[in-house]
Amino acid sequence: MLLQVTIAIADPKLRSRLETIAASLDTHVEKIKQARNFWKQIRRKTSDVIIVSREFIPSPLSGEIKSLQDLPGIPSIVVVADTETPKERAQYVVAGFDVLLESHLGANVLKKALGTILAKRAKLARQLITSERKQPEPLLDSFVANSKVMQKFIKMARRAAETDSVVLILGETGVGKERLARTIHNESLRRENPFVAVNCGVFQETLLESELFGHEEGAFTGAARSRRGCFEMAHTGTLFLDEIAEIPTHLQVKLLRVLDDKKIQRLGGEKPLRVDVRILAATNQDLEAEVNVGNFRKDLYYRLDVFRITVPPLRERLADLSELAQSFIDYTSPRIGSAVQKIADEAIEQLCTYDWPGNVRELFNVLERAMLLCDNDMIAAEDLPLHIVTSNTAGKGEVSGGKLPAEYMKLSENWLQKPLKDVRKEIYEKAERKYLSHLLQATHGKVGVAAEQAGINQRALYTKMKRYGLSKEKYR
Repeated sequence: MLLQVTIAIADPKLRSRLETIAASLDTHVEKIKQARNFWKQIRRKTSDVIIVSREFIPSPLSGEIKSLQDLPGIPSIVVVADTETPKERAQYVVAGFDVLLESHLGANVLKKALGTILAKRAKLARQLITSERKQPEPLLDSFVANSKVMQKFIKMARRAAETDSVVLILGETGVGKERLARTIHNESLRRENPFVAVNCGVFQETLLESELFGHEEGAFTGAARSRRGCFEMAHTGTLFLDEIAEIPTHLQVKLLRVLDDKKIQRLGGEKPLRVDVRILAATNQDLEAEVNVGNFRKDLYYRLDVFRITVPPLRERLADLSELAQSFIDYTSPRIGSAVQKIADEAIEQLCTYDWPGNVRELFNVLERAMLLCDNDMIAAEDLPLHIVTSNTAGKGEVSGGKLPAEYMKLSENWLQKPLKDVRKEIYEKAERKYLSHLLQATHGKVGVAAEQAGINQRALYTKMKRYGLSKEKYR
């Protein structure tokens, strides 16, 4: 985070000396020269450390000072005085001041003291930024990468983590773009510094500008006090801009300027602030198409497209599905109080025949639902939602339009005497056998070709063929 230091010192020479020291410690410094209304002003500003001389301290001490403790992120207050008695020191401590420094101290001693105070504030800021995240921070080794497409993806992600360049993350909804962004940060040299994520698609235009760049008091209606934005929060770390395609045109211009100049300016502010932030941006839209229709600036697109990486959709990495499912069960089961420990092979086979438009996010939702409904320690095929069982038979063989053929949908009296899960299993097995029969016929009994078209491995296809009494020789 870019820390803000407010210096309220009556002596011009001492004020200038402290300003030079604070600026050398990578901070944004603001000076206040007049004691009049100082404590009312300071409550409306964003300050991490307030350095104040005795002339600015109100009497009695308690009222104004304690009011600062109601502010978001209580500032540290440093008193600088020529001399002070033990009684005064005790009063300052009781009132809420953090540190007392003597003005005659040398520059090196003052710099070391302020450096220690700022280091503590920076640590506290990192804790506040990351405190809401309860899941363990992801690393590249935690990605399931049995499929060739994921192995190639991991190599690209590792290269992205080794650089400090802008990264443009592309991929469909639910593939895990933010997880990749967090991973790149965690594997980079910035790992010890803040990671700040902003979803650009959920804010109104003015609010997004304030969210990114911050604002000063009175910048717009309702801005009762100054506020730092995400660029300042992410200083020395990483800023992840999700749904980058949703940024309004005038903010695209400001973002481009930040990428070029490394400076930001708060809404209503006059002084630019230098920031050291790595940008990771993500979208599920075609940015080139957005450029062509005029919705996205071409120069910003080229500036973001330094290192492009695309997260593979789940349907292209079905070899990872079984391990993904098991890892999710291992993580989630104790957290939701489920007895489920594993998932049956037949259930995995059914999951592999689905297209997964919602990708990994949809898979995890389906698994959590199945865990809540399952009556034992293993998710069976009948625990899966009906649309998972039936949807991928659409458009294959005689099944079309997302529905099973009418012959399978005519309920017999015998079916009405069975539980739903048994009927569902029977419907599925009839549809699956017919689909596989037509698929083998279309591929002339070539099991490898048929398995690839079905999106499953050859071993799984052979298992199904054996179950349904299908022989490859029959179709050659």
